[in-house]
Amino acid sequence: MVLIVFLLAYMVRRRLDSLDLLNGDDLWRRWFHNGSRVKAGHEAGITTGLALVVFPAFLLGLAEYLLISSDWRMAAYPVEFLVLVAVMGTPGWRKVLRVYAEAWQRGDMQSAWLHVKDHLPAEERGAALSPEAMHLSLSKALLVSVFQRFFLVAFWYVVGGVGLAVLARGLVALADHWPQAPARPRFARMSEWAAWIPARLLSLTFGIAGDLAGWLRETRHTLTGVTKKTDEVLMISANGSLTGYALDPARFSQIHPDEWTAFGGRSLSAVRDLLNRSMLVWICTLALLVISGIA
Repeated sequence: MVLIVFLLAYMVRRRLDSLDLLNGDDLWRRWFHNGSRVKAGHEAGITTGLALVVFPAFLLGLAEYLLISSDWRMAAYPVEFLVLVAVMGTPGWRKVLRVYAEAWQRGDMQSAWLHVKDHLPAEERGAALSPEAMHLSLSKALLVSVFQRFFLVAFWYVVGGVGLAVLARGLVALADHWPQAPARPRFARMSEWAAWIPARLLSLTFGIAGDLAGWLRETRHTLTGVTKKTDEVLMISANGSLTGYALDPARFSQIHPDEWTAFGGRSLSAVRDLLNRSMLVWICTLALLVISGIA
């Protein structure tokens, strides 16, 4: 049933994303509003934020445990389905990527930047970004966003149930949306800990779902590099797994200068296809674990 619940939640979530409905980040921001007031000088504190994430995660985990202990496991599945649908998802990305690719096709890089600047890291939103740097920054943001809102949730749901899934997703939400900005770097470090194993598992999946030979050349140290952050691991792995220089705009422009205007859309399409194939690998792996009785 774990496979069925996740598969149904994933399909519903993808449909909601295509309609730009039910933004989980909005739910987190409203929930975190409860911790918007702090005493002067305590803006970097993390206790309140952790409590707002740990509390619902603990309640969900406890409810799941009690239902399993009482032989009412089936009663937990509808709740898990609803929670997964709420915490997963990347609504808004589809439209942003479409208008970005169209602007790139026209050669209007200023318009492309205006459409995606809110999705770029704060330190990389400078209007002076070159087209190559802008595109790599957007690709990295897309990879990390999909990883944190699908793969990270899926991993911890399978490993430890819906409680751990909410906890892992909540740490990411704290790093992105906690009202007190000085505390966000500490939450970001915690979310990196939660992402360490699933990020490297997804890196391995990129090799299976993409160009294995290229992946082997590029990712010798990403799986074991303890200090490498999630975005570094995913970008290096994706670059090695994709053919046609999909994440190497400088090289692409040298080899295919006549096709430069099509690069933006083609590159993002390749990244999205790689992510979709990787999720298919995860679902098939989970199915095999269920069949073997492990999950």
